Amino acid sequence: MRIAIDARELCGQPTGVGRYLGAVLEAWTTLPEARVHQYVLCAHELPPDADRSPLRVETHVAAGRGGTLWEQIQLPRLVRAAAADVLFSPAYTSPLWVGSPVVLAMHDVSFAVHPEWLPWHQGLRQRTIASRAARQAARVLTLTEFSRGEIREWLGVPSRRITVVPPGVTAWPSTTPTGPRTSVLYVGSIFERRHVPELLEGVARLATRRADITLTLVGHNRTASQIDLDGLFAHLDLDGRATHREWIADKDLGELYDSAGAFAFLSEYEGFGLTPLEALAAGVPPVVLDTPVAREAYGPAAIYLPRPEPSLIADALERAIFDTATRARVLKAVPAVLARYSWAECAASVLCALEQAAR
Repeated sequence: MRIAIDARELCGQPTGVGRYLGAVLEAWTTLPEARVHQYVLCAHELPPDADRSPLRVETHVAAGRGGTLWEQIQLPRLVRAAAADVLFSPAYTSPLWVGSPVVLAMHDVSFAVHPEWLPWHQGLRQRTIASRAARQAARVLTLTEFSRGEIREWLGVPSRRITVVPPGVTAWPSTTPTGPRTSVLYVGSIFERRHVPELLEGVARLATRRADITLTLVGHNRTASQIDLDGLFAHLDLDGRATHREWIADKDLGELYDSAGAFAFLSEYEGFGLTPLEALAAGVPPVVLDTPVAREAYGPAAIYLPRPEPSLIADALERAIFDTATRARVLKAVPAVLARYSWAECAASVLCALEQAAR
């Protein structure tokens, strides 16, 4: 079987979907059942690390910007030229006319549930294409039962065509921290729904009683209103205490997890939320908002807040870092929670969906 893959998210600086796809491809290299197929990576530029030995991988490139027009015009041409039996689209949308069955990964439907979070033209485009792509796909994959219900309700996809495939958890080699773990870490694209300004104010409040607290933000600022992070640092007197990095390679991310005392991810809406699990794998308690998907994903291995109020955030971060009983309670639950997540099992389920769609 020839499996075409929309590999655009592997290019540049991979974040959520790119890391998901890269982990699935890497897991396929360890699965004997995956080695019998041919994989065709389709992208607007050459993806890095395209060679996935022992998999049989080809790379087909059609130059362009890699946006919606590229997806709808160039990607179908690449899929047809590759004589693919099936297309795996890992990032919410797919070509509406492609000629091969499509397995579509739909990680959440925030664009439909909360259209106010996107510029109107971007939201309209995504709602139109993602909704049609989901209804046309042979199989829709998602990460949680919560998202399965959202896709059914908001996009009109029947439950029988939606498969829940939880991700795995990447744990990097541990290092020995050189000092006390008093840093708060956030990793993820910065959106309004993740309440980063409230997090900054919470850290500033905590710093008035814990002088050694620091904060590291890692993620592209994708807020529609372009939140001024540097201005907030100055306003809250966090200069020298808080840093922002737009992106960091996975090989360096482990050091940040290892040096963190708490992980903050105050999102009011996600399809999953992978980075808090990565923090747990590094022994770092996460502080998250109390949402249905967070409860499903993290279970008892998190500190939950009812709302993103700075005073509540400060208190929760203080407990996560300095309260030994709270840390022990959260970290005791980690092995059972992490046991539910495996990239090998995720990759095997994705491959099974592709095989079934191609029949």
